[in-house]
Amino acid sequence: MSAIPLGVLDLVPIPSGATPAEALRNSIDLARRAERLGYARYWFAEHHLNPGVAGTSPAVVLALTASATSTIRLGSGAVQLGHRTALSTVEEFGLIDALHPGRLDLGLGRSGGRPPGQSTQPPRRSPSNGLLIPPRFNAEHLLGSPRIALQRKLLMLPNAESQDYAEQIDDILALLAGTYRSPDGIEAHAVPGEGADVEVWVLGSSGGQSAEVAGARGLRFAANYHVSPATVLEAVDGYRAFFQPSEFLDTPYVSVSADIVVAEDDATAHELAEGYGLWVSSIRTAEGAIEYPTLKEARAHDWTDADRALVQDRVDTQFVGSPARVADQLEQLQEATGADELLITTMTHEHADRVRSYRLLAEEWARR
Repeated sequence: MSAIPLGVLDLVPIPSGATPAEALRNSIDLARRAERLGYARYWFAEHHLNPGVAGTSPAVVLALTASATSTIRLGSGAVQLGHRTALSTVEEFGLIDALHPGRLDLGLGRSGGRPPGQSTQPPRRSPSNGLLIPPRFNAEHLLGSPRIALQRKLLMLPNAESQDYAEQIDDILALLAGTYRSPDGIEAHAVPGEGADVEVWVLGSSGGQSAEVAGARGLRFAANYHVSPATVLEAVDGYRAFFQPSEFLDTPYVSVSADIVVAEDDATAHELAEGYGLWVSSIRTAEGAIEYPTLKEARAHDWTDADRALVQDRVDTQFVGSPARVADQLEQLQEATGADELLITTMTHEHADRVRSYRLLAEEWARR
């Protein structure tokens, strides 16, 4: 199982009482440590208007981290295309690739502010190995949230419309390859960007458009069990069903994410993870991710049945425990999804606990 690479997904979380500068320094430090521990990739997410998340611009954080590391692959998980252009995306990653060639993963997502898991279709199959696939989360209240509407407004220029997602990815691929032509036949060449040695990935939560775009173009696909566990099987099955061999891949290639906390023993790990439900609740009530709470703050929260129901699927599918227990659960996830890689995200209040979680997992994974 150690032949299955592990990567890191980092939101650049701001712990309660800390500053964005401290969060950034923590993430860069964790990337250095992940490189030494043998993690294959280190990806940064893109989120906006969240008091507790500093990862607003993957390209900027990637540039900072690339200068602090030397071998680990670095990428976006994901650049949200709904409020940016193909050209700006290629130019940003081209700039970083110019100084750090051959290390970048350009992970592409559909749009910031679009809640995951909107498909109403049932999963195409159930796992036979016992992996928990919870009921689907109903995100209708997020779609009508004033905060989500404000985020879209602030990210988009007035009267602008997002380009069709599939067309935008085609434009990105053409700009990278140097083959872009406008409908009128005019060439465009992104400098830097054209010829950049980046791996293009598509991230998706269901078997819908993202899975189809990735599969039909023969691109790598990343599905998220940690955000939308109910639809992870639908996502990977959809991608494989749509897959066509390409210049990039002969066969489908899938990464699947998981949210974990590892400690020396189960009890310690569960204590470290107590703030997770409260943090997820802040996202799902549309107030925006709060600063990651301390144990005291988490235990002071007065939970209602409705509160618990709002986060139950995420809490139930977080892998928490000793190194052996969490590694067993990751093997189960890999077996159920057929993942070629696993992408790990860990949230704790203390940076040292987060570092230790990744170290313990890496050591256990290497023994398997």
